[in-house]
Amino acid sequence: MTDLSTSVRYIKGIGEKKAQALGKLGVFSLYDLLSYFPARYEDRTKFCPIAAAPEGEGVCIRALVADTPRLVRVRRGMELVKFRAVDESGSVDITYFNQNYVKDYLSRGDSVCFFGKVERSGGRRSMVNPAYEKEDKPRGVTGCILPVYRVNAALNQRTLRDAVRQGLDACAGQLPEYLPEEIRARNGLAQARYAFENVHFPPDFEALAIARRRLVFEELFILACALGTLRAERTKESGLKLEGRDFSAFYSALPFTPTGAQRRAIEEAAADMTGGFVMNRLVQGDVGSGKTLVAAALCWLCRENGYVSAFMAPTEILCEQHTATLSKLLAPFGMRVGKLTGSMTAKEKREAKAAIKAGEYDLVVGTHALFSEDVEYARLGLIVTDEQHRFGVRQRSALIGKAERPHVLVMSATPIPRTLALMIYGDLDVSIIDELPPGRQKVDTFAVDESYRARLHGFIRKLAGEGRQSFVVCPKVEDDEEGESALKSAEEHAKELAKEFPELKVACVHGRMKPKDKDAVMAAFVRGETDILVATTVIEVGVDVPNAALMIVENAERFGLSQLHQLRGRVGRGAFKSWCILVSDNKSEDVKARLSIMTKTNNGFEIAEEDLRLRGPGDFFGSRQHGLPEMHVADLGADTQVLKTAQEEAKALLAADPQLSLPEHEAMRARIAELFRNNTDSFN
Repeated sequence: MTDLSTSVRYIKGIGEKKAQALGKLGVFSLYDLLSYFPARYEDRTKFCPIAAAPEGEGVCIRALVADTPRLVRVRRGMELVKFRAVDESGSVDITYFNQNYVKDYLSRGDSVCFFGKVERSGGRRSMVNPAYEKEDKPRGVTGCILPVYRVNAALNQRTLRDAVRQGLDACAGQLPEYLPEEIRARNGLAQARYAFENVHFPPDFEALAIARRRLVFEELFILACALGTLRAERTKESGLKLEGRDFSAFYSALPFTPTGAQRRAIEEAAADMTGGFVMNRLVQGDVGSGKTLVAAALCWLCRENGYVSAFMAPTEILCEQHTATLSKLLAPFGMRVGKLTGSMTAKEKREAKAAIKAGEYDLVVGTHALFSEDVEYARLGLIVTDEQHRFGVRQRSALIGKAERPHVLVMSATPIPRTLALMIYGDLDVSIIDELPPGRQKVDTFAVDESYRARLHGFIRKLAGEGRQSFVVCPKVEDDEEGESALKSAEEHAKELAKEFPELKVACVHGRMKPKDKDAVMAAFVRGETDILVATTVIEVGVDVPNAALMIVENAERFGLSQLHQLRGRVGRGAFKSWCILVSDNKSEDVKARLSIMTKTNNGFEIAEEDLRLRGPGDFFGSRQHGLPEMHVADLGADTQVLKTAQEEAKALLAADPQLSLPEHEAMRARIAELFRNNTDSFN
């Protein structure tokens, strides 16, 4: 018997090869298939007379085949099927390329529904390769709302639609009802069977909206319940209870005055660490807002209580920078700062590990080498990491083995709208630093097109003459990305710039390089040995180059605003006036509007709100989703009201049944368990 766990390879028309292609999309079972929702929809509901069909837009027409379709061989490998179709208003010339079976399927006098773009040349109208079906044998490609799925080269839309239709026909009655009846009734939500049917094959847009709202609510509700159970588990964990300290002694020894936002974040984290529970806190702040000071203050608090701290950096070069910064901040207190990285010699590593085990350091800064099996800590009280190394369940268990429930601080330089922060970071408490330290450089930003290329080169030359350095960022080009030939690749552009500036040193760094090679290139740039660094977004996070005064982003339309803001934050970190130039030849009004936002504000949170509003979270978060399991239907930007309701309902449900142990919550408990299994590294 066919059920929701049946493999998709047993569906008629799929087979082994297409099942493998579906597997690459994450579709293995019938339930996966039914949960693989359309990416968008085409409105093919309205039919238009031929004479009234707008040019260049997708449109449905109903017409008679006026003459016998004829086959025309243009050359080897190129065959055309041509005929004329008519209705009461006029005629249209239809052409199909390399689809010679059309001449055998359609005959003169057939009434056919076509969907495609009508073009006009002189007084004649034409359509090329329109979708078609005989009026008496509809297959659902005209006169309907057509679902459009994300597919790969081995699949086409019709195959996927037919498979989904078969799956619904066989198993719609078996779809689980995760939402408790009272919650569904209270929020006016459709049943699961209705939702799945109408999200794939909606008869009208009202049915689609009803279906989508149900599925969005369910997805966000289950996620909120999952994160709520995580938070409840954590707050039950008794943790290292530190004694409180007056931070005024710490502040007075600093070479600058902390901002109010920094003090607030420090006090919030300190309250966690002295409260008797394990701290698991995110400190979120814009580029240059002073998150490292917050970490330093908490390391000081640990030392005052007789504990050591570990600070993990994503790369060796950042490890060097953090070691220097933290040593300077903590020197007035006589704190000993050590270092452990993968590139140290065997002797250096042995000595560092021995010192860590003996408790000779108050703070150890390092890469992931900090958590190698043979590293033993004396009284580890605090782990600080950044968002590039957020820990999933497996990694956390490795850390817990190093100490008795250490406190964890995660630092993020990606501003995220407040409405989403609690959801995205799940069981982390959130502190936001929304204030920049005084004297922080404002980076002037301009959006230009290729006509400015000569002036740009002149500007690079001028700055190099003054001893300044420049970043040039190119989009990361995937081999299977359409239209990639128009995009600048880092390696090719670096060669072009080396020819343009023979007197300057040009280097290139990208994600396909070995970590050791990347670090070497970056270190040379930090030391001032390179004038121009051409890169992909590997330089987005972290590296501090005070001498860099220019950031040029090629094909800027390919980046999200938040990503552009992160890139811009790589310059303006020293005493020199700095600039960010966004280069794009894209004429789209949407692109122009997006890039103009960058020229008007340097506030990362304002930019994040705009980015989310304009692009939605799929692009906003990119493939990482910032710790969230992938959303199948919910749009965290557009569905904020549903998100709020779902969170409130989840909170109320967990207050009444914290373990979801009641019989009516059994299906949801199983769904949450599955969510954790499938997203082990997504949940903190």
